[in-house]
Amino acid sequence: MASTDVNSNAVLQGIARQINCLDEENKMSRRRALESIKKETIGRKPPLETSELKPLFNELLKPLLKGFSDPVEKCRELSVQIIREFLKVVPDPVDSLPYIMPLVTQRMGQQDIVEPSEEVRLELVELLIEIVEFSRKDIAVYLEDMIKILQRTIVDPYPEVRKTSCSCAAKLGKSIPEYFYHQSEHLIKPLLQSISHQHSRVRTVVIETIGEVIQYGHGKSVDTVVSHLAQRLFDQTPAVRVAVTRVVGNWLLDLPDRYSFHHKLIPLLLTSIRDEQPEIRELADTLWHDIGLKYQQENEEELKDKIDFAKPVPIHYPPKVERPNLGCRTLMFRNVSRILPGLMKDVVDWVLETRIKSASLLYMLLLNSEEYITQHMEILLSGMYKACADEDQRVTNDIKKAAELIGYFVEPEVWCKMIISYLKSSQSYTGLMVLSAVIHGSERAKLRPYLPTICDTITLPDICHSLQPKIQINLLSCVESLITVAQEDLVDTSQSLFNLLHTILAIQQGEVIKEKAYKMLDELALTLNFGSKQELYRTYTKPLLDSFQDTFTIWNTHSVERLIMDTLLLEAGPVVGDHLDEIMKILVVNLKPEKDAEVRLKFFSLLSHLMMNSKVTIDSSDKFGDFAVMVVKDMIIPNCVWKAGRVAEAIRTTAVSCMWALLKSGILTKEKLEPVVDELLTQMISLLDDSNKMTRLVTCRVLTRIFDLMGTSLDQDRLHTIYLDLLKRLDDSNDEIRVTVAKTFLAYLDCFGKPYDTDLYRAHLETLYRGLLIHLDDPEPKIQEAILGVLKKAGSLKPTLMLAEVENVKHKHRSVKYCDELMQQMMELKAS
Repeated sequence: MASTDVNSNAVLQGIARQINCLDEENKMSRRRALESIKKETIGRKPPLETSELKPLFNELLKPLLKGFSDPVEKCRELSVQIIREFLKVVPDPVDSLPYIMPLVTQRMGQQDIVEPSEEVRLELVELLIEIVEFSRKDIAVYLEDMIKILQRTIVDPYPEVRKTSCSCAAKLGKSIPEYFYHQSEHLIKPLLQSISHQHSRVRTVVIETIGEVIQYGHGKSVDTVVSHLAQRLFDQTPAVRVAVTRVVGNWLLDLPDRYSFHHKLIPLLLTSIRDEQPEIRELADTLWHDIGLKYQQENEEELKDKIDFAKPVPIHYPPKVERPNLGCRTLMFRNVSRILPGLMKDVVDWVLETRIKSASLLYMLLLNSEEYITQHMEILLSGMYKACADEDQRVTNDIKKAAELIGYFVEPEVWCKMIISYLKSSQSYTGLMVLSAVIHGSERAKLRPYLPTICDTITLPDICHSLQPKIQINLLSCVESLITVAQEDLVDTSQSLFNLLHTILAIQQGEVIKEKAYKMLDELALTLNFGSKQELYRTYTKPLLDSFQDTFTIWNTHSVERLIMDTLLLEAGPVVGDHLDEIMKILVVNLKPEKDAEVRLKFFSLLSHLMMNSKVTIDSSDKFGDFAVMVVKDMIIPNCVWKAGRVAEAIRTTAVSCMWALLKSGILTKEKLEPVVDELLTQMISLLDDSNKMTRLVTCRVLTRIFDLMGTSLDQDRLHTIYLDLLKRLDDSNDEIRVTVAKTFLAYLDCFGKPYDTDLYRAHLETLYRGLLIHLDDPEPKIQEAILGVLKKAGSLKPTLMLAEVENVKHKHRSVKYCDELMQQMMELKAS
């Protein structure tokens, strides 16, 4: 001991001058003195014994503490460093706290921090950490001072000071929880001021510190911090979200009064289970599992029956999902009523990120609630309807996943009544979106009794006749869910689904909807075990046609039923030929001249399309020929009558085009045409003067086909009434019509039978020859050639007359080439 004192005294004597220099005005003298003291004491080589350092520290403490207030930053820093080094090695360092703590408090614990240097402030906070570590329970005496200091340093401008201060606060809480409990609230405000710091590491440390401060402090601060922690779940840095997850999970496991805060903390942890980062999801899931087990253990008596007679995992349970344990499910059951109302507000919040997180959380909430959500269906569905209108696909996707869980856990008797009622009152696509998802999650056997109600509802005109694309696509989603879940059970309601799909096809608003509707028809046929889609149509076309019987007489251009019939007949293929009685009845009524012009246009277009492919559509059963005369007499001829106006003009064009399609199809035979041929010819001849060139052109083709079909059976006197109208068309402004009417003349001339009384009808022949010869001198070579062919055939009726007529006009022609050729032909005929 004596030798220790000697060594200490020797060292003191050696640094006596440096101690005195600490009071010098010269800053360099003070700095050199501090450096020398450090070298001769703490930094001495070889180092002094611990027992030798104690008397030195006692002598140096007050001079060094004066250095805490030195005007020179480096001197303050050296003073703090030397004291820190001494405190690490001297015995009973707590004895020095009455001198150190007041001075540190004076420098760091004032309203405005006195210490201006960031580095020195960091040194002082690190000094406090060391004091807390060696003081343990003894630090309780200085708790108030520590709190004052930390209140300032936790919001220090220097990030390192903030982080170190947070560590200090956490250590302080662990050291004296029984005293810290009463003071912890004072640290919450500064911690929350730092929780949104720009440095992610600061945010992470602050969150961890909040966890420790509340864990060892007053639990009522949870109410204050929970919203800030929730905000940090939106943080872009995964480490921050990990910190929130760990803090909340630890509170739910170990916070003394955690039962009071379950409803506020559980949503935060469940949100992390749906985080985008796998490690965060795994951490949150593990914590939630442990929380459930601990809750189950703590309430074992109360849950004894459920534990002893635990039900197996339901057979109908979401696939690839691990069922939460009994504790988790019980916790959710007891808190869901306090969580759900706020959550359903958040899913329609104006901030997108909030909506995304809330929609994701809803899935976890329902998964853990299972059948307990039944009593909350009203608020749940109401919120889902609104959330499904979100423009962001992430929100709607999560809401649909959550809605599927309703199908898994809630009886159809409950949800069917509520959703159906909403659909009938609102006709909303969001209701259909929810219905589709719920059906998808339902159990087939339980859903079976409600299929008629569901199908009857989605086929209500107010719903399925909507032109909104969102309603159409969600109707198809409902059909898809029904097919997926109900399968063969749909046999009794399949007609409704067939009708619905054709309604959507008829009014579809886009290729995507059209393609999906076709796909659903294929799926429906496959589900109902039809060998092909044609068999599907063979079964369900007639009932759909029959459904039009009450309304087809009053259809207008906007009637959805008319559009459905269009679609049905175009899609049914060969099946159309089996239902001609029903179809023709509808066509006749809707093609009457007194019907709306646009309706007639649509039906003529449909009829033309069917007749262009008659063998695989309307005449697939070889029965359309029985209705061909009806088509001509009751549909085409009445609509060829001239009326003023552009719409009437379009109808005449469409009607004559339909006649052309009918003749081309080969269905209309000579025998069937004979009873109406006179009336038809009269009407066709009138159309030769129509103002629309397409009408005139098609009419020429129709006449050509009629002449070819009827041949010499036509009355010659009737034929003589036609050629003048044909000659007029040779003066048409359109060359295509002129060429076509030349072909019509060839068919017309074939209708004159043998023998032909040329003397009796000489006047008609002279008029015909003269009219044709005019066009043999046409400027267009193709017209000349066409007319030459007609003249050759016409001249065969009376070659001598043709020769005479050519001689009369030959000198007027610019070129006699065709005249000579024609005369040569006539002379040959005459000679033979």
